[in-house]
Amino acid sequence: MIINHPILGPRDSSEFVYLGDATLVNRPDWQAADALAQFTDYIHTRDNPAGLHRELWYHEQGDRSWLVVTRDTVTHEITAVEMASDVARAGGAS
Repeated sequence: MIINHPILGPRDSSEFVYLGDATLVNRPDWQAADALAQFTDYIHTRDNPAGLHRELWYHEQGDRSWLVVTRDTVTHEITAVEMASDVARAGGAS
C-alpha cells in the first residue's frame, strides 16, 4: 500500500506505523467535571467500521510525522492524507 505523504510524496506503508482511530487527536478536557468518564471512553472505545475510516499513521522510517489517513477498510484504497497537526488545528478528526 502506498501512502502519499503531503510533504514527501508517495511512500510505501512499510515506512509507517498504524496507530489506530484518528479521533485520538481529540483529547478530552482533563479539567472537566466528568474527566474520568471522558478519558475512560477515549482510551477504551473504538469504532471498527467497514468502509471509510480516518486513521493515525506515524512515519517512523522517515520524517517522524503524524498523518491522518482516510482509508477504506474493505478495499484499502486511500482517499486522503493530511498532516495530523493540520487536522488538530482545524478542530480534530470526527
